[in-house]
Amino acid sequence: MKPDARFSIAEEIMLDFAGRTGLSPSGEPPRRYLWTDAFAVCNYLELHRRSGAARYRDLALLLVDQVHHVLGRHRPDDSRSGWISGMEECEGEIHPTFGGLRIGKKLNERAPNDRIDERLEWDRDGQYYHYLTKWMHALSRVSRVTENMKYNTWAVELARTAHRGFLYAPSFGGRKMMYWKMNIDLSAPLVRSMGQHDPLDGFITYNELAACAAKAPPWAGEDVLGKEIADIEKICLGKTWTTDDPLGIGGLLFDAFRVVQLMTGGSFEGNDLLTALLDAARVGLNACLRRNSLELPADYRLAFRELGLSIGLKAIDRLWRLIERKPDLFRERQELRARVEALMRYTPLVEIIEGFWLDDGNRQAESWTEHEDINSVMLATSLIPDGFLTL
Repeated sequence: MKPDARFSIAEEIMLDFAGRTGLSPSGEPPRRYLWTDAFAVCNYLELHRRSGAARYRDLALLLVDQVHHVLGRHRPDDSRSGWISGMEECEGEIHPTFGGLRIGKKLNERAPNDRIDERLEWDRDGQYYHYLTKWMHALSRVSRVTENMKYNTWAVELARTAHRGFLYAPSFGGRKMMYWKMNIDLSAPLVRSMGQHDPLDGFITYNELAACAAKAPPWAGEDVLGKEIADIEKICLGKTWTTDDPLGIGGLLFDAFRVVQLMTGGSFEGNDLLTALLDAARVGLNACLRRNSLELPADYRLAFRELGLSIGLKAIDRLWRLIERKPDLFRERQELRARVEALMRYTPLVEIIEGFWLDDGNRQAESWTEHEDINSVMLATSLIPDGFLTL
């Protein structure tokens, strides 16, 4: 597909998303969901970069504002009201991420004494750490594009809040751990297990925010998130990142590209981590393809998980081009080249995944329509990925 066609389809998707979720003045009440909106902000920034149209930048900024005023506040069906941080109105406007951000699920959070229903928990509100890190990334991207450090400052405040809320020291001693899901005000865990890639997401994202903060006031010269970075790096030690989940594999490739960008920016030493991420992604891809899930009918597939893989695969050639510009930063370059070339053999999957979900018939499947917002936004990200992939 030609670049212009990709842009046009992504533009149509994102304008439709704006109307459908109450972002553009259509009379619809805002319907915000943190993961989807993080990708959407990056898509609008990319539409703005490629077209020069101010309306796409404005949509990105409006979406940030809506997310903070919807997901940074208590639900309409909650007995509580106001900012979930507990701040007064004026102070909350200045620090909208200080209490974290709700997921945006349809159902309210589980009450503290309610018995957990694993199926129903997926539809209940609360806070997810890996959604918060995606929003931190989106805010940092807005800062870099607009040169307004306010957004990265909000991201740093969110990182500190998430770190305080999700990390804990086990009662039996040993290194700190992380909860997978917290309640809305971060006072108690809803799911106590730790997401496989949550500490990895946090470590790389904190470094991303610190690198952005180092460039300008109010953080210039400060050790931004230094304590949090050291804290979460310890959780990462000895962890295995390999997964056969396509969304998780895409995340590993995105993280690898972020590591390379941080290294070439002079703010990170990550040769060992880069190698581990590339190896984990390759092993995961082999395992994923053995399941033959990309050959199933649309009803048995989840588009957003496959599109997460497609987005990650788009990072591979960009990653290598960046390495070639500053080869002295990367150890054992021939072995690194071999790892990247091994991954490049999987890039034809991008056309297979995008082609399948661009087919109108496949988008009639219940698996698409039930998750239309997240599916369509991530399809747009796959078509114009630089807004999301770039730091």
